[in-house]
Amino acid sequence: MYKALYRKYRPLTFDDVVSQSHITTTLKNQIINGKTAHAYLFTGSRGTGKTTCARILAKALNCLHPVNGEPCLECEICRDADNGALADIIEIDAASNNGVDDVRELRDGAVYTAERCKYRIYIIDEVHMLTKEAFNALLKIMEEPPAHVKFILATTEIHKVLPTILSRCQRYDFHRILPEDITKRLLYVAEQEKITLEHDAAELIAKTADGGMRDALSLLDQCMAFSETVTAETVSMAAGIAGREPLFDIMEAAADVNTGKAVSVIASLYDMSKDMQKLCDELIEQFRNVMMAKAVPENLELLVCLPEELERIKALAAKMSLETIMSKLEILQYANERIARAASKRTEMEMCMLKLCSQTVSRTSEPPAELLTKIDMLERRVAELSAGNTVYRPQRQERYSPPPAADNDNSSAPQKDLSQMKMEDFVNEDRWDDILEKFLEICPAVSGTLVGSRAIKGGGYMLIYTGNSFLLPLLKNPDNAAKLRDAIRMVTGETYAVRAKYVPPQNGPADGGEGKLKSIVKKAQDSNIPVEN
Repeated sequence: MYKALYRKYRPLTFDDVVSQSHITTTLKNQIINGKTAHAYLFTGSRGTGKTTCARILAKALNCLHPVNGEPCLECEICRDADNGALADIIEIDAASNNGVDDVRELRDGAVYTAERCKYRIYIIDEVHMLTKEAFNALLKIMEEPPAHVKFILATTEIHKVLPTILSRCQRYDFHRILPEDITKRLLYVAEQEKITLEHDAAELIAKTADGGMRDALSLLDQCMAFSETVTAETVSMAAGIAGREPLFDIMEAAADVNTGKAVSVIASLYDMSKDMQKLCDELIEQFRNVMMAKAVPENLELLVCLPEELERIKALAAKMSLETIMSKLEILQYANERIARAASKRTEMEMCMLKLCSQTVSRTSEPPAELLTKIDMLERRVAELSAGNTVYRPQRQERYSPPPAADNDNSSAPQKDLSQMKMEDFVNEDRWDDILEKFLEICPAVSGTLVGSRAIKGGGYMLIYTGNSFLLPLLKNPDNAAKLRDAIRMVTGETYAVRAKYVPPQNGPADGGEGKLKSIVKKAQDSNIPVEN
């Protein structure tokens, strides 16, 4: 019966394990010195050798004739372990045996000594899948196990493992396997299987596998079924990926603002049944390379690309600014989230191309609510610091009561028509900083949006101009507007109708231009912010 390559070429000794020498060397030394732990935890991404190392470690601990910390592979224990016929090495899949009853059964069996081996070893794969109750049931025996019992846990999601379990294990982090190491292994396997594997095809498989040897061998297996001579084109067809040329065609079209070319490439790839989700992933990966080439050209080792792709990546980086590259990356990442849920993945990808090839690319859309909240908190802190406080401490807000009206309250007096007022009708509000400080006491949640603002007054109006666009929607709340008006009255003793508008600093009245002032006045009048007189 045919055996999959990733099973057929699974390492049998520590020396066969690829790219994890920092772990295998330590484990071999522990076995040589007889100082092995009672519990190990192997963590890392898929296909990096966690389960393989667990099996080798279990085999080496029980081997009758270990050689320099390695299993001999010749004794009956090693042979039975490799054939899965050794009852003293128990593998448990926590994904399907994750309940408390399964762990209780494990505990009941652990009290018995090993039948043929020195140790009874439990390998628990995907241990993060255990329920909280199962973890708690496992905790006691892992804390004080019998001398003949050892545990080897493996997981891809270390953050889901309880801290109490983590503290009782020796933890080993498996790195993603280097592309050059995967390439070397693939070429070796191809030679053993008597097939022709071109070097650039092996490199493309290694890149597609994203650090996982199992994924790489599985893809090679698929390519071998497609053709006995495996080329880069074979890999692209078998894996459903776009390949090098179409990817760079799209990226160059984005850099040259050539929408027609980008959409044509998408249509061609779609006709060849290429996966739009994978295409988006590949574009993100390559644009990330362009970003790194632009931002840190002195550290090209950070790029994840084939050697022959490097010059084209550099050329693309030279065509675009860093901000433009990051903008296009954000568009791709946003599209990647939507494609997974889209009814028509082609349409979603074409929409992405239209945005990607736009002459003006906006890096951000309207900020999410969480971001607005954080910005609000930051601005409040800045406002307090500018008012003389050194530490921001949120305080319970007492119910606000407006102060009594001053004797010279002119809120009922008619205001002049703003559009008819001239520059000489306005003067700067000299006590604006005092007003801001008072407003901070009354309404700290909104006061941060006024940092850096200025105000002019005249004709019964207080005109506020600011570079912070968040102020406008906040002042549309009648309560906020009333509190600002009350802060003005408490400082100046007078009541003004309040108007505000976002105005870039160069358009403010500080430039002395009468025309610009009229523009500000007109915009303030049109803003329609409700003000109680």
